[in-house]
Amino acid sequence: MAVRLADVADAAGVSQSTASRVLNGSARSPKPEIAARVRDAAERLGYFPNAQAQALARSSAGLMGLVVHDIADPYFSSIARGAQRALADSGIQLMLASTERGAEAEVDAVRTFMSYRTDAILLAGSRGLADDALLDQVLRIYRANGGRVAMIGQPLPNAGGVQIANESGAADLAEALLRQGHRRFAVLSGEPTLSTSAQRAAGFLGKLRASAVAPEVVLEGAFTRDGGYLMMSELIESGVLQAESRRPLCVFCVNDVMALGALAAVRAAGLSVPQDIALAGFDDIPTLADQHPTITTVRLPLEEIGRMSAEMLLADGDMDRRLVVEGTPVLRDSTRLR
Repeated sequence: MAVRLADVADAAGVSQSTASRVLNGSARSPKPEIAARVRDAAERLGYFPNAQAQALARSSAGLMGLVVHDIADPYFSSIARGAQRALADSGIQLMLASTERGAEAEVDAVRTFMSYRTDAILLAGSRGLADDALLDQVLRIYRANGGRVAMIGQPLPNAGGVQIANESGAADLAEALLRQGHRRFAVLSGEPTLSTSAQRAAGFLGKLRASAVAPEVVLEGAFTRDGGYLMMSELIESGVLQAESRRPLCVFCVNDVMALGALAAVRAAGLSVPQDIALAGFDDIPTLADQHPTITTVRLPLEEIGRMSAEMLLADGDMDRRLVVEGTPVLRDSTRLR
């Protein structure tokens, strides 16, 4: 049941107007001890100022919030563009929050959107493998008060949305590279506690094992461009490239921005792709095909994913419905064998 301002006032032993002045930032603030009592009651009951928005069909603030990890990452900017296009004729404006991959910042962003009476919230990006109890609690309160929630990429207990088939996409990429003739592999994975990273690494390595091919190296690091650069530098310095073989080592990075960082590290070492090192990523961000050489990857329809997710929030259907999007391997020059 939704928590009302009147409930907070009753719990604090004050009038509803007094509770409103405290929680909505009025200049006519009551005594500090009364204000503290009101805030304690609001926290205990799970009430958020201005979060009592009715359902979209009855009362709309005309706002949708989008929470991403890094707006500079083309993965997220493509999703944002798709969501924006879905809202073009709806009269609803898109509000954006970038969390820099911080779990606390994500919760803060959701709470801020709630305080603005945002009608719906779209969360994009991977999270840790452990359950995020605080985010789950906040989203439960938001939905109980009429808010709509959808996720992109990873299931959430209190949201439907679009789920990425990370494991099968990575497995399909490994199979395509094996068919291309590659037999020497390394995997540059993100943090092992990050679900997207873990799923993509597991899918790729699982296909190699099923094909009786053992990876030469598996490294873990940051799920970022700099993470890809540092891991590739470590790989090059390890001497694994000196193994006598007619085939170059094929390095799978679990996302494209990591692959771009890895490519920069290869060039900084005076080596080349694909002659010395073959390279593959995952996502097919818009800038990938413009690189030299063009980068092999798993293609995801990123703008379409953003559009579909926003449209799910606009619709009156089941808010717990989940769509699964499969990726498609795209072989480009970075893994071409001579």
